[in-house]
Amino acid sequence: MPAPLPAPSPEEAAHSERLRAQIAHAIQHAGGWISFARYMQLALYAPELGYYTGGSHKLGADGDFITAPEATPLFGECIATQLAEALPQTEGVLIEAGAGSGALAVSILQALERLDCLPTHYDILEVSPSLMQRQQERLTAETPHLLARVRWLHAPPERFSGVLLANEVLDAMPVHRLICEGGEVREEGVALDAAGQFCWQARPLSAVLRTAAADLPLAVETDAPVRTELALAARDWVRDWSRRLDSGLMLLIDYGYPRNEYYLPARSDGTLACYYRHRMHADPFWLPGLNDLTASVDFTAIAEAAFDSGLDILGFTSQAAFLFNCGLAKHLARYDDADERARFEALRGAQRISDLREMGETFKVFAAGRGIAPHLAGFARHDRTHAL
Repeated sequence: MPAPLPAPSPEEAAHSERLRAQIAHAIQHAGGWISFARYMQLALYAPELGYYTGGSHKLGADGDFITAPEATPLFGECIATQLAEALPQTEGVLIEAGAGSGALAVSILQALERLDCLPTHYDILEVSPSLMQRQQERLTAETPHLLARVRWLHAPPERFSGVLLANEVLDAMPVHRLICEGGEVREEGVALDAAGQFCWQARPLSAVLRTAAADLPLAVETDAPVRTELALAARDWVRDWSRRLDSGLMLLIDYGYPRNEYYLPARSDGTLACYYRHRMHADPFWLPGLNDLTASVDFTAIAEAAFDSGLDILGFTSQAAFLFNCGLAKHLARYDDADERARFEALRGAQRISDLREMGETFKVFAAGRGIAPHLAGFARHDRTHAL
């Protein structure tokens, strides 16, 4: 058990044990070894047992982490400024993939209403039944007059013209784990030790992984092992949505790096992280189903997938630069006439999402599209597309 993390309740422990048994069965059925990508898929998305499908609260003070939309509605108001520029160039459909608690949808809809630029539909694609319920309750309570525009999708549309928005979605997609040591790159997967517990076990790369890793600047010639990740699922996700996009914008926000920063030798243990009750730890095998597992995004791979699928790369920058380009200071000024507490909360939220020591630099914003005019507002200054 990672210390000093709080112990789960008996019900939570039993839930995790059921998922642990299911994963162990999958390992045995596969001949004693599965890729970490398969383990991560089961730990996060196994029906009724995975972290995102098991029904527990994930977001907010009573969950495991707080996202930018939870911190302040200013985040959604700035995104709405960018959406108001792009949506009129399309048929006006706005799709949010993984809408969390619904906080971002509420702030975006309210801001777009003020801008007289509401989408024809606000579609939400959500894999978590519990989060979908929270979204429905929140939107019903806070934007009841706009609820007719909101639809929950069970699958992506075959084709659409509009904007795809994904905030903190790519980091939760399964990743393969690589280990570089002694001039060789192998894949670290998950096996069972003599006591039946999960353990790391390395194997030679498959042909698919060997091809995908061929162009990566991996630290192969090293005495000490260097571990990193390869996110094939995120690449495939971008390719799939690119195929579905007739015209419009793909706006992706997440923590990550360009490739030349992602695979630095100094990042010797990769970027894999686990979150439990607002604490970060490094053991993905502890209490599966109760921890969020994430890995930073290789934005160069995302850009390559979009470009190879026929999209134009429209921008890449830090979250802070994007927010200020989209008028964060102007949106913050709306609180000048509010009471002292509201002004303080707005200022604190603005600092949290834009501080270069925190979310402002850690998180990046990437845009690609088809049939969208270049020079988007969110990337007017400090565009880092050249770094990809």
